[in-house]
Amino acid sequence: MSELRFDLVSKDWVVIAAGRGRRPDTFARKEIPVVESIAVDCPFCQIQTQETAVLVKTKQGHITKIKNNQEITKLDWSFVVIPNKYPAFGQAQDLNERAIGPYQIMDGVGFHEVVVYRDHQRQLADFSIEEVAGFIDVLQQRYLALMDKEFINYISIFHNQGKEAGASVSHPHSQIIAIPVIDPDLRRSLEGSQRYFNLNHQCVHCTMMKWDLENGERIIFENDQFVVLVPFASRVSFEMRIYPKEHKSYFERITDQEIRSLAEVLKQALSRLAKKLNNPAYNFFIHTAPCDSKDYDHYHWHIEILPKTSTWAGFELGTGIEILTIAPEQSAGFLRA
Repeated sequence: MSELRFDLVSKDWVVIAAGRGRRPDTFARKEIPVVESIAVDCPFCQIQTQETAVLVKTKQGHITKIKNNQEITKLDWSFVVIPNKYPAFGQAQDLNERAIGPYQIMDGVGFHEVVVYRDHQRQLADFSIEEVAGFIDVLQQRYLALMDKEFINYISIFHNQGKEAGASVSHPHSQIIAIPVIDPDLRRSLEGSQRYFNLNHQCVHCTMMKWDLENGERIIFENDQFVVLVPFASRVSFEMRIYPKEHKSYFERITDQEIRSLAEVLKQALSRLAKKLNNPAYNFFIHTAPCDSKDYDHYHWHIEILPKTSTWAGFELGTGIEILTIAPEQSAGFLRA
């Protein structure tokens, strides 16, 4: 018989219908798209034609700024951060808040940046721990630079891998969007964490993580500072989350040592996903406390990794309740092996 599981943070229910009998290996991607080593028409391979970079990180670990993108060709670079050519948000002097009848509107003020990786073929799962640490360092540097900009209250850091996950350009890249509002998904996460803290005087994520570490059934990998696990009430099959073991609310405050530890855990998570599910499409994003000068000590920042292993149908769309055909414990065991 299937079972319903309750998410302590969102208060949502999910259905675990493992009785349908799908084996873990049947979720693996059937074919992998062929990617050319350098695509002539790839906008990121021709980085000098893009908007002027706001940050360049060299393979020696140095972060530098440039006057124009022609300078990039002289550098042995590993990551370049550029303004998105087709931004979802743009810079302005005012939010221009207004009402139209009962509806509220403001201008889409913000920043939209792209973190471009040097190699056209290599994904994060292929990187060394040192290279992943360099990537995380770039994210932190841009977060710190954007968080004090006028009107910015939240910064979304995310990665789309594969067309099914929304990647419009195959060249590996991540995105950073700084916006003036708190997005609905994070707001639910913040409210759920606050609600649990008010009732129990402790962090809900710490509570779940402590249980999972003691139980061990859904743990995939851990080191001294971080753990990657499959959530008890997963939204999709093979969902993973990465938590700092110590209670911390703000991603941007991680130390150099924590960056190195996080890099090890993130590489483990993405490498296992690539190996076990044959390089599936996936999204990952960082959920961290907003940068709106309010107190969010109850919150616990983390990374969510969501493989594209299923498609919503009528029941999911009509109810908002997800059906998983493999138990989270089975997913974790498969990824851990």
